[in-house]
Amino acid sequence: MSPLIEPARPGSARRPEPTDQHWTMLLFESLSAGVMAVGLGMVVVLIVVGVYVLIVWPLTFWDLANLGTESFNTWADTILWSVFAGGTLAGYWCFSGAAFKNKVKTRVSARPGRARK
Repeated sequence: MSPLIEPARPGSARRPEPTDQHWTMLLFESLSAGVMAVGLGMVVVLIVVGVYVLIVWPLTFWDLANLGTESFNTWADTILWSVFAGGTLAGYWCFSGAAFKNKVKTRVSARPGRARK
């Protein structure tokens, strides 16, 4: 070998950290968490509708026909996208490891106590 090139030492090679993941996998996991948040929201809505159908409607025969829910369509769309975005951000926070990193502990100096008698 040339004296200008040093041979690589066996212990000097940096090993990749096993907890690192590719950014596309992190994006996929985060978006999946957003989809799961929307799915969980749909389950909650189905439970509320099921309780209404089983309890309220048979007793009152109120079918919500005159409620005028058409005016809430834009709000429903905004809420749906907000739940997706919130779930995606929460998924990114968890899957990136930011939620589990050790926080810096501040040291508190202990005050010397009085001597016991």
